[in-house]
Parts: sequence; structure tokens; C-alpha cells
Amino acid sequence: MKINNLVDLHCHILPAIDDGSPSLEASLELARQAVADGIRYILATPHHMDRHYLNHAGDVSAAVKAFQAELDANDIPLTIFPGQEVHLNGQLMENVDDLLGIDASRHYLLLELPHEMVPSYLDEMIFQLSCKGITPVIAHPERNAQIIAEPQRLYKLVEDGGLAQVTATSLVGAFGEQVQRTAKEFVKCGLVQVVASDAHTLKNRGFAMTKAYDVLNEMNSEYPERFATNARNLLNGEQIDIGGIEMPRKQRKHWLF
Repeated sequence: MKINNLVDLHCHILPAIDDGSPSLEASLELARQAVADGIRYILATPHHMDRHYLNHAGDVSAAVKAFQAELDANDIPLTIFPGQEVHLNGQLMENVDDLLGIDASRHYLLLELPHEMVPSYLDEMIFQLSCKGITPVIAHPERNAQIIAEPQRLYKLVEDGGLAQVTATSLVGAFGEQVQRTAKEFVKCGLVQVVASDAHTLKNRGFAMTKAYDVLNEMNSEYPERFATNARNLLNGEQIDIGGIEMPRKQRKHWLF
């Protein structure tokens, strides 16, 4: 894996568009941190259709173009692509034309679940997306309270053709031991296929991609190349090899408490 050649598919780097960065200056600082962490390509994924933010496809594309010009003017060697972190809701299919995929052809879509639970209509939504040739990539399942308690839910999602993205800071322990343990378990069971930063300017929400790849390497020396290749292939809209999946061990903590 080449240094400064990492692909980050989940990052809140665009200025003043969601809770990721309050200003252009803050975004440029995030960009410098990304480069220092070995990242060369970033998919900008502002929140879309959640309780707080609407970031329409055209607006995100325009914001990416403007920010890329600022990066170039400041000699920051980073290439930004337009995307969204799309919040799961019942209006998804009515607004599908306003959704930006991970790739330009929208074969893959970064999909965020509510942090507390897995909505009962998720299976139906995944089926409807698949009918349009879209594969959802579930963002940070290791931080979802119900999936932590009932990890077999993620197993079923992947078995049904979905994919999932683990957060770099989860793997290195920034969200605590339980999230880290869950993240590693999902990696071992083949239930997450790509690692991304989900970086914000908030405390403990930095990149940590190099450290995360070190953790992957400690777990299995084949993981870093596999995860890096998957990230490139998702960005290019190409198929990825998920290999075999295993049922994770059940956690005992009840997700309702």
C-alpha cells in the first residue's frame, strides 16, 4: 500500500454545509490533516435527509468544485469527489434522483441508520434500492446501539447483498472499548468491507486512517490491501470481492437500555 494514496469514502470536510466544518479555514486544516495521514482522495459526504440537514446533489457538487479550487490554490495535494451520507428514511425512493452515490454511476450509496436502532423497513428499502441497481453501504454499523446488541442484524444485511463501512476511529478505540471490540469483530467476520474516517472538526473525530490500517495489519496482514482495494473499487463503481462472511458472536447488552 502506497503512502499518501489512501481513499477516504466518508468525510465531512466541506465548509459550512453540515456539522463537519464551520468554515473554509477549518476545512483547509482538515485537508492538511488528511494529507498528513496518508490520504490522497476523499469522498465528501455531508449529511443529507437527516433531522438537521438537506444537502442536495447539485449543491454538494458545486461545493466540491469550489473547495477543490481552494485546495489547488493552497497547494494541498488532495482530490475531492462529491457524495452524501444519506440518512435512511421512508422518503428515500421518492428522492432517489437527488442522491449522490459513492461512485459517479451510483452503484453504491453511503447509507446512515439512526444511531439507536435499525428501522423495521430497512430490508424493504434495501430491496427497492437493489431494484434500481444501487447497493447500500451502511455507515459505521459498529456505532449503532441495536446492531451492537444484535450483530446478527448486520450479518443478515450483508447476506442480503448490502455492504458496510467501519470507522477508523472506532478501530483505534476513540469511541470506547465496546465499539472497538464490535468493529474488530465485524472485520473478522467479513461484515465490513471498507474503512473510512467519518472525520469532522469535532474532538476525537479526526482521520486516524493510518492507525486504523495498522490495526487491520495487526489483525491479519492481508486486511490492509483488501480494504484499500475495496475503497478504490467502490469509488470507481467496480465490484468488490467480499469473500466469506461469518455470524458474529451475540452481545449481551440490551440495546434498549
